[in-house]
Amino acid sequence: MQACWEVITECSFERRHEKNLYRPGDTVIAGVLSLIRPLKNAVNFQKLPNMEVQSFMLEPKDYQHVLSFMFAIQEINGNPHLLPNVTLGMNIYDNLFDGMITYESIMDLLFKLQRNVPNYKCDNQENVLSVIGGLTVEYIIQMYSILSLYKIPQLTYGAYETPPTGHHFPSVYWNAPREGTLHTGIVQLLLHFKWTWIGLIVSGDESGESFLKILTPLFAQNSICVAFQERTGGHRNANMDRYFDSIRKVHSTLLSTEVSVVIVSGNAQSLHVLAMALYYAELIQRHHIGKVWITPPQWDFITEFEAKGFCTETFHGTLSFSDSTEVVPGFKDFLQNLKLDKSLSRFLCFFLQYAFKCCLNKKIKVCERCTGEEKLENLPGSRFEMEMSGQSYHIYNALYAVAHALHAIGASRKSAVPDRSKYKHLNIEPWQLHSLLKDIHFNNGAGHEVWFANEKLSSGLNIINWVTFPNQSFLKVRIGMISPSQEFSITDDTTMLPRSTCVESCHVGHSRTVQEGKPVCCYDCTPCPEGTISNQIDAIHCIRCPEEDYPNKKQDQCIPKDITFLSYQEPLGMILVSLVIFFAVVTSLVILTFRKNWNTPIVKANNRQLTCVLLGSILFCYLSSLLFIGKPGKVSCLLRQSAFGIIFSVAVSCVLAKTITVVLAFMATQPDNRMRKWLGKKVAHSIVLSCCLIQMGICIAWLSTSPPFPDVDMHSQIGQIIVQCNEVSITMFYSVLGYIGILATVSFIVAFLARKLPDTFNEAKLITFSMLVFCSVWISFIPAYLSTKGKYVVAVEVFAILASNTALLACIFLPKCYIIALGTKYNSKKLLTEGRKH
Repeated sequence: MQACWEVITECSFERRHEKNLYRPGDTVIAGVLSLIRPLKNAVNFQKLPNMEVQSFMLEPKDYQHVLSFMFAIQEINGNPHLLPNVTLGMNIYDNLFDGMITYESIMDLLFKLQRNVPNYKCDNQENVLSVIGGLTVEYIIQMYSILSLYKIPQLTYGAYETPPTGHHFPSVYWNAPREGTLHTGIVQLLLHFKWTWIGLIVSGDESGESFLKILTPLFAQNSICVAFQERTGGHRNANMDRYFDSIRKVHSTLLSTEVSVVIVSGNAQSLHVLAMALYYAELIQRHHIGKVWITPPQWDFITEFEAKGFCTETFHGTLSFSDSTEVVPGFKDFLQNLKLDKSLSRFLCFFLQYAFKCCLNKKIKVCERCTGEEKLENLPGSRFEMEMSGQSYHIYNALYAVAHALHAIGASRKSAVPDRSKYKHLNIEPWQLHSLLKDIHFNNGAGHEVWFANEKLSSGLNIINWVTFPNQSFLKVRIGMISPSQEFSITDDTTMLPRSTCVESCHVGHSRTVQEGKPVCCYDCTPCPEGTISNQIDAIHCIRCPEEDYPNKKQDQCIPKDITFLSYQEPLGMILVSLVIFFAVVTSLVILTFRKNWNTPIVKANNRQLTCVLLGSILFCYLSSLLFIGKPGKVSCLLRQSAFGIIFSVAVSCVLAKTITVVLAFMATQPDNRMRKWLGKKVAHSIVLSCCLIQMGICIAWLSTSPPFPDVDMHSQIGQIIVQCNEVSITMFYSVLGYIGILATVSFIVAFLARKLPDTFNEAKLITFSMLVFCSVWISFIPAYLSTKGKYVVAVEVFAILASNTALLACIFLPKCYIIALGTKYNSKKLLTEGRKH
């Protein structure tokens, strides 16, 4: 162990950088940085020789903070336009990640006696105008408790945690993105990749509790469920049993859970339990924990695990948040030209020994002596990065903020100081900087715009995707960012990332149904109800299509409905039109036949005028059915039911009149019967006219109160928009049909009673059969009409018109046409006279 001790004693733990690298002026800016982390809770410098080298953990990347501090001071002092004739001095302290050392560093900065005596300045003091430091809120509060007494501005560079509730730090300037930016970024990142089933591993301290307290309601608002929450325990030196129990618990949780995404919160110190759990799984059990890690800016896992020889495959694909930075010209050249001599030994000796495996002291035999020609650019990125990191960039901006504030104060006093050489002797007090630092807006040395608003830096975060390689190297790919206004954007999300959900996704055409007693992320998938769709995976609800659309078979999209009506072009329409034309032609031939045989006994026997009216009404009934075929229009909707009802009433009225005429004719043949005077044509015409007028009154009342009009039916049939006539008043529609039914029923009864009256040309038998068919058709029509939908309703009505009309034509007139055409011996006056005698 002697060799290890010699290495430590070579690298002094003196807390203050003893000499400034540049000539001190009237203004000093101090930096309290975190570089070396002791693995003991208390650091006893007097007993340092008894400590082992393993008792310290190096944070190699943090050494860039020192170099960025030095670079900014050099750049500001070399700028003739910023703070002319004034040189900034600097003091840099390492708080060793320890609260006690933080307090001692501040006291040592303010009071430089061997014993720190507060409020007494007993030696040659430097004019300390500001302090930059505070990697965590804990350190910020510790520094604030002293610096606030002297109103010295304090600028942070690495704090993301929310300060304790109710605490306000008026002299602290938060030179890092606001914590809400990180929370918003995490939620937006999860939503972007549809990760709703995640795990949380947070530090078991106030910072971790604050993280959970803020994020938990945000997760609930965005339907993101937490499968497990693990809090990392204390350090191994605090309680060994608790420390190892915490490692085993975290290790067991990571192996047993099926969660693919784990969010981590904390820094390297607070997440040491997680690091050891992963180290144990990877190197001892040889088990690769395949997770997508979402890490905060504070945790540089690559550096920590590279020091242990950890396989970086575990962190391949990790998504981390880092401070938004810009390229600073000249910083890379500064690092390349940096001479690693003894002037840097105070802070960099440990780093040199770790990074280059060399020693500055030639007496040490355990390592080669440093030549001074070692180049930082030759180091791997896991040990040192040549590009300025986010926290280093914050230090760089903090120094420029102080410089611009000083410049503004000096510029305001130039007019009062004639001699510019005395400008550097202006008496500037630290408290005078506060009014300027609260809302300062400037361009830093790289020309980048920096803006402090309400004591906070207006800055965002970058989203980094870590790509690791088998040779332990890595590549950081920026895939997105969260702007200072918390606007989220992803520029490249082509990386194949796993799903992280409680259940398999619901396919399109299904919706989520929450399982009782389980988180909302654990759900069942149920098919969408009829008439609804879901066109996205994991749809919360199924949605209805617009009225003009309908769902497809898979219920994953809406497609336009077909506009349908009983058209002339379709087969059914063509068949009905053909039947109409055929029966109209047949009716016309019957009319011609009767007209040609107008004076024959069979035509004259049953009132020729009524016969002509009946045949004409039958013909027009056939033709009126054409109003039902084709696209409904305003005129056709108004006429078709009314025309059909009136014309059909004329036909049935004629049948009724003919039947009554047969009865009156038989009664008139009886001796002393007074019915003879009713045998005139006037009675028959009166019956037809009166019956028709009643139907016309019904139709006029219908058309005047609630006229039918063209309408569309979007719901009766799936996938179709039915263009139809809206009858408006179903009562009036059934009144028209009912009146025709009453006339037909009366005609049937009268004809049935008169069917056996002796007469050679007695039409009662024919009328009885025709009315029987007529009534059967319309009785069957009602249930058929009510059970069909769409254009088939119209087809049923047209078929009923044709069938009932054909019953009248066939049953009444075809036998007579047969007699006229073939049986001439029955069509004679002698036969008529003999039939009446019998």
